[in-house]
Amino acid sequence: MDDLKAFEALVKKWTKKINLVSSGDVAQIWDRHIIDSIQVYSSAPRVGRWLDIGSGGGFPGIVAAILAKADTPKREFTLIDSDQRKCAFLRTVARELSLNVKVLAQRVESIEPMGAEVLSARAFDDLDGLLVHAERHLAPVGTALFPKGANWRKEHEAAQKNWSYEIDLIKSTTNPDATILKIKELSRV
Repeated sequence: MDDLKAFEALVKKWTKKINLVSSGDVAQIWDRHIIDSIQVYSSAPRVGRWLDIGSGGGFPGIVAAILAKADTPKREFTLIDSDQRKCAFLRTVARELSLNVKVLAQRVESIEPMGAEVLSARAFDDLDGLLVHAERHLAPVGTALFPKGANWRKEHEAAQKNWSYEIDLIKSTTNPDATILKIKELSRV
């Protein structure tokens, strides 16, 4: 809890300088961001390398790394974002909270395939686009976790034209219209 509160304080401090969360969301960091990220972590396998793409303000990647610190401290997390300022923030959090996190300031398309057992992304792309990245960076037996809002059904229908996958729908505890898409067995149609 102390690390989550320290992370919250860092998000609030850095949001004044760079846009980590919207100004309207600053007062709702716990409900809107941290609890959602905890739910993503709770839905993930407990072992394996974790790749978070479009990490931005650290949701869910940093929150997952904080929780893993107590749960599975040797678990490796890689966070990717193309914004240098956001990467500086992520590195600061990782250093100050002693997290097992590596931050890459690159575009996800430009890095070598990661073979991650868990891949997460929040507010990064539509499902079809996310699955392109998952195909490249997820281990064959890996799990992708994508929090999605009210339009998730349309994204799922569109993605099924190009992809085959096993999906579990995990209802959001913070938004009745949202869900976490837990995807395995990904392949192109």
